[in-house]
Amino acid sequence: MRYNTVKDSDKIIRNSSSIVGNPQNYKNKWNDLFGNKNVIHLELGMGRGEFIINMAKKYPNINFIGLELDEGQIATAAKKLGDQSLKNLKLIKADARDLDKIFGKEIDTIYLTFSEPWPKKKDANKRFTHESYLRLYDKIFKKHKHIILKTDNKVLFASALESLSQYWYEFERVSLDLHHDENNIENVMTDFEKQYYKEGRPIFYVDAKFNG
Repeated sequence: MRYNTVKDSDKIIRNSSSIVGNPQNYKNKWNDLFGNKNVIHLELGMGRGEFIINMAKKYPNINFIGLELDEGQIATAAKKLGDQSLKNLKLIKADARDLDKIFGKEIDTIYLTFSEPWPKKKDANKRFTHESYLRLYDKIFKKHKHIILKTDNKVLFASALESLSQYWYEFERVSLDLHHDENNIENVMTDFEKQYYKEGRPIFYVDAKFNG
């Protein structure tokens, strides 16, 4: 997926009070950085930050961290925040493959919102729900494992359900059309999701937990 270039993105990142430089320095210390003992929720591949920013506004008693590797995307998220004071939100520019270098057992929930689907079989190990990633998440979950996934991609969703079930996750909620689900699942939309909603695309959703 290609993203638009953001002018002066490196400068925006350096000057943003919301972006944590050298996140590895805070391994096992994230609650100290937030200044409280509230639970920490992490979004992988947050893109332009629409979801994680609005979640932080909606749930002030939860600490949120948005991780994004693309410089332009995280710079856009920082620009969205501007001078807003969201003490319960931090952003980090990092590769998800380095999660265990950034976090100890500190995370309560992981969000995977419209992640890159990697539809070809040869790229399946790059999906955020591949077993290699699930094993990585084991290293950072505080106690219980909790993953919430949203996508418009059938291949990714089917693969995710298979991977999670084989890894002994249980599905608390599953929806094949989130915006028209009769259970009225609580939902904060991403940028992509808002566009997909306008286009009438069904959004696939799973809330998975493993309490072992």
